[in-house]
Amino acid sequence: MTVLLGTNIPVGAANAVPFGAAPVSAGQTPAAAATQRPSEGSVHSWDLSTGVDGPGTRFVTFLAGCPLACLYCHNPDTMRMRSGKRTSADDVIAEARKYTRFITASGGGATISGGEPLLQPVFAGELLHRMKHDLGLHTALDTSGFLGARATDALLRDVDLVLLDIKSWDRETYKKVTGRPLEPTLDFARRLADLGNEVHLRFVLVPGLTDAQENIEGVADFAAGLGNVSRVDVLPFHKLGESKWEALDMEFSLHDTPSPSAEQVARAKAVFAARGLLAV
Repeated sequence: MTVLLGTNIPVGAANAVPFGAAPVSAGQTPAAAATQRPSEGSVHSWDLSTGVDGPGTRFVTFLAGCPLACLYCHNPDTMRMRSGKRTSADDVIAEARKYTRFITASGGGATISGGEPLLQPVFAGELLHRMKHDLGLHTALDTSGFLGARATDALLRDVDLVLLDIKSWDRETYKKVTGRPLEPTLDFARRLADLGNEVHLRFVLVPGLTDAQENIEGVADFAAGLGNVSRVDVLPFHKLGESKWEALDMEFSLHDTPSPSAEQVARAKAVFAARGLLAV
């Protein structure tokens, strides 16, 4: 399989480990203990990424399926689990192993993303465990937090960094943006704080939707009170994924929504910075 930096790479390769092969850590990993069989999951793609999925160069595994339906989702092709390919953890680890020296030299690691990785918690846990313990990589979990209750404490012990999306503080806006309630995400954020997991919080600034001052202040106050948020990414809304929505014959309802100005983004960052948070 040809590897293209900066693009999502369909899973599957001629030299992949057969699905029936036993995991490298058979009988020792959380997934092996839970399933008593090699761990498999629905994987959309994998990629090498720099700058947006955690520190350094990352090997990012995108799992298929998501319980949210975010209006601005830039990967709508990962929303359905059937959009992925049934893949063994061995396949993913074998691919990541090719780049470990390069990744380590860059101060990077491995990120499990989606979709929503906690829709497949056993498989996600297996990948995190083996990326950390077999490959020695820094690990990150990219999640909306909506399914945080599915993450066991054992899974979270294998996570060095959680990339957590809080898409709105206003409950009605959150429901409009995602189709789901906010509270499960807040509960998960509080649990991460109790466990001491480092968090990078992500907030997407959408003009006319999430940019109200009181909405930004609500997210900022909550984040500042957790004590484990080391960074806040204020992400300006963009329409780079609109073509994917069109290709999937899905309506992109934010077609007429502009991206925020540099001044709007700076004002939002200032709200987080005023509470002692690093906002980038």
